[in-house]
Order: sequence, then structure tokens, then C-alpha cells
Amino acid sequence: MRLVGGVALPTLHALMMNPTESDFVFALCNPGSEKALKLEAETMALGWRPGYQRRGFVTFKADAPFSLESLEVELACSRRLCLSLGKFPTRQEAERRLAGFPIHHARYFERKMQGLPSDSEPETRETIGTVVELGQDEFWVGLHRHAKFLSPDPAGDSGIVMPADSPSRAWLKLEEAVRFFDLKFTPSDVVVELGCAPGGVVLALLRRGVSVIGVDPAKMADVVLSAEIADRRAAPADKPWFYHCRKPAALASKRDLGQDVTWFMSDMNQAPDVVLRECARFRAMAPSIQGVLITLKLTEIPQVAEKEQWFVALREMGFSTIRLQQLSVHHKEFALLALK
Repeated sequence: MRLVGGVALPTLHALMMNPTESDFVFALCNPGSEKALKLEAETMALGWRPGYQRRGFVTFKADAPFSLESLEVELACSRRLCLSLGKFPTRQEAERRLAGFPIHHARYFERKMQGLPSDSEPETRETIGTVVELGQDEFWVGLHRHAKFLSPDPAGDSGIVMPADSPSRAWLKLEEAVRFFDLKFTPSDVVVELGCAPGGVVLALLRRGVSVIGVDPAKMADVVLSAEIADRRAAPADKPWFYHCRKPAALASKRDLGQDVTWFMSDMNQAPDVVLRECARFRAMAPSIQGVLITLKLTEIPQVAEKEQWFVALREMGFSTIRLQQLSVHHKEFALLALK
């Protein structure tokens, strides 16, 4: 072992002999979510002990060495979880450590854990190296294996920019979730969105060719009204449409939904249990719903430790694949995905 900046690290020779095993892992997260990340790991009884920490960066140690398989855990607060290969004083030394692997770059900059653009996208099960710049002389190196429902972007940060005509940040949250989870939509999909005003998610879906039933008594932005239809039963078959159900969510009925809704979405500013109750009600009215994507808005980020309760509620609705993830564009929010 050797010391770098007071941190005990394996020798370079030891790392080269076994580059896919380490005494440490590190997680990249949204700055401010470090405490919640550690609480989440503790609640899951992983046996991981938190160690070195910086803004957006937390290391963990366990009783036995970590392998790439150790990373196959679902930590909602972690945008990227890596097998730690150590800390280096220069970018060049860090990159040399990852010789032979595709490399992603990340940095803590402007109070954000940012991913830098990459020229290629990883394939499933491909091992990817990450260099994280935390300071002028502090470059951490890690490995992870790309998998389904894992962002292909460095540090789980797509860098998507919201268009000037979007009426709300909900556009950005939808697009980031689609990118992170690699969601696929088709022209036959119909989304019901609760709390749709002023129309950020509606705009994103319409431009993806997806029709939307928006449930909200509030006014919609003009940019989505060109696709509005007055009668749900007379929806066009050759282009995406928007039907505005001008009611509170609790008053929407089966007649408002029709027969072919395939997704439930919500960006309502309500507690998780309230949103999930509405999700269950809409799922009962529209059994054709195959997917759920909800932005959960928490009072405090450590509420994420309650996630198993939310998963149980979704399993009771018939969903088998469930993921919870804090995205790079979130504050006290998480994307909750459920699929049949």
C-alpha cells in the first residue's frame, strides 16, 4: 500500500495485476445528496462504510474487496458507481491507469458534478473507465460495467439543453429520464400526465411523436395548443395530439382516458404517497398502462430511504421492473420508473 494525499491506495503493480478488484468504490452524486447516499446504503444493509467525501463524491469500503459485480446495486442517489482504482495527481497519470479501457471524464465544476461529452456510447456489459477531477491535483480513477437502466453518459449527465420555447423545466426532467433509462416510445403510445400545466412534458412527448392526455385545471402554454383536440374520441391517427382534461387529478374518470393509454406520468408537487395513490387509481381505470414515470418531489432528500414502500405500492399495481434515480437535473427530486 502507499499514501497519496493521506489516502491509502494499492500499489500500481497490484492494480495492474487485478484491475477489476479494489478495497474501495466511489459514487458520483448530486452535490448535497452525499448524506442521503450514505443513509441509503446503510438502509439497504450493504455493509459498506463511507470514507473519503467531497461535494458530489463519496467513497465506501467493506470487509471484503469489491469487484465489478459489487456495483450491481441500485443506489438511487448515485448517478455513477465505480470500482475505485485510486487517486492521481495529474490527468495524464489517471488516464494511463485506464489504458485499454474507453474513458469517461467527470469534474466538480460550478457547484455541479458534471460529465464531459463523450464521442461514443458504451455497449451492454462493456467495462468503462472514469476519471473524476475534484481539484487541480486530485484525479480519481474508477471502472464500471455498462448495463440496462444505467446512463450511457459520463457521470450520468447527458448535458441536454432545454429549448427556448419549453414552458417549464419538466421538459428537461423528461428528456433526462428518457436518456438515462433508454426509454423507447412509439407513435401508438398514449401518455396520461397528471399536473401537465404549463406543458413541458407534453411538448417533449409531442415532439417525440407521442400523444398526451393532460390532466390539470390550469392553463397550458401556447406552444402545445397547436396539437390540442377538443374530443378525445375523435383523435387523429396520423399525427400526435394533445387532449386537455381540465380537471383536478382526483376528478378525472375512465371516460376521460379512453381505451389505449400506455403510460402514466406525473410531475405533481405532491407527497410520494399521494402521487402513488393516484397512479394506482389511474392504473385501475386504464389496465392498458404498461409504464410509469413519476417525478417524486421530496421534502428532504434523505426520504429516499423510504423507497421500498414506494416499490411495494408499484408491485401491488402489477409492475415488476422498478427503478428510482436522482438525475443530474434534479434538486430534491427523483425519477421513479416502473414497467410491466
